[in-house]
Amino acid sequence: MSGHVTIVTGRKNRGGRFALTGLAWVVGLLFVLPVLWMLLTSFHSEEDAAKNPPDLGAPLTLDGYRAFFETGPWPSILNSLTASLLSTAVVILLAFPAAYALSIKPVRKWTDVMFFFLSTKMLPVVAGLLPIYLFAQSVKFLDNIWLLIILYTSMNLPIAVWMLRSFLSEVPVEILEAASVDGANLTRTLRSVVAPIVTPGIASAALICFIFSWNELLFARVLTGTVAQTAPVFLTGFVTSQGLFLAKVCAASLVVSLPVLIAGFAAQDKLVQGLSLGAVK
Repeated sequence: MSGHVTIVTGRKNRGGRFALTGLAWVVGLLFVLPVLWMLLTSFHSEEDAAKNPPDLGAPLTLDGYRAFFETGPWPSILNSLTASLLSTAVVILLAFPAAYALSIKPVRKWTDVMFFFLSTKMLPVVAGLLPIYLFAQSVKFLDNIWLLIILYTSMNLPIAVWMLRSFLSEVPVEILEAASVDGANLTRTLRSVVAPIVTPGIASAALICFIFSWNELLFARVLTGTVAQTAPVFLTGFVTSQGLFLAKVCAASLVVSLPVLIAGFAAQDKLVQGLSLGAVK
């Protein structure tokens, strides 16, 4: 009798796992299909891309990519890379010691500090747009890439502090005590002991900050012009009220998305470890 129950239970467990696996595949396809559709559309002519219903067997062409690169996107892409990379580097440099002070060596009323960080994300971005614009205009800082770097740093710093604190709180205190006994000062402890342990967490926070900076549009659209224009702002120029533009927009969107995809692929191992809190054994 017990053997029969065990067999039935095992079959139910396998059936449940298969059902969850199938559901995961369905959800994954729902996320991937729009990207695949955009990829296919980018290789169609504008006439074929605008057909309704769409023609899956339409001939493929590189006209959309040629039209995109002929518009000269490299300055905008370089501006996005500069703003995203520099702001992410500054965020990690500031967030790492701040998270250490709020987790391993808690400061007084550290919960109030964490709430203050979180409260800065409660204000809608558009609410602060006009004061920032007027200030930047008064100090002659409009259409300047350094303004975006400062804004992206301030926007992503609370997120990075919260993420890194969750990783640093998993660091065994015994390791820090051993480093202190060996004569390591705070800087040496952070650089040589803590940082290697929470590398997956640092990679996760850096990637999230890079993606948020790269995709930011509102501030870049309002505060920049031609000199500091970023890639998302450049993309908005392809949408017009006249003519066909769907294939060209799809091609441009895929090219602009490549840096984020490459960064995510390169850091996928660290990202998975960090998001699963598996950095500390």
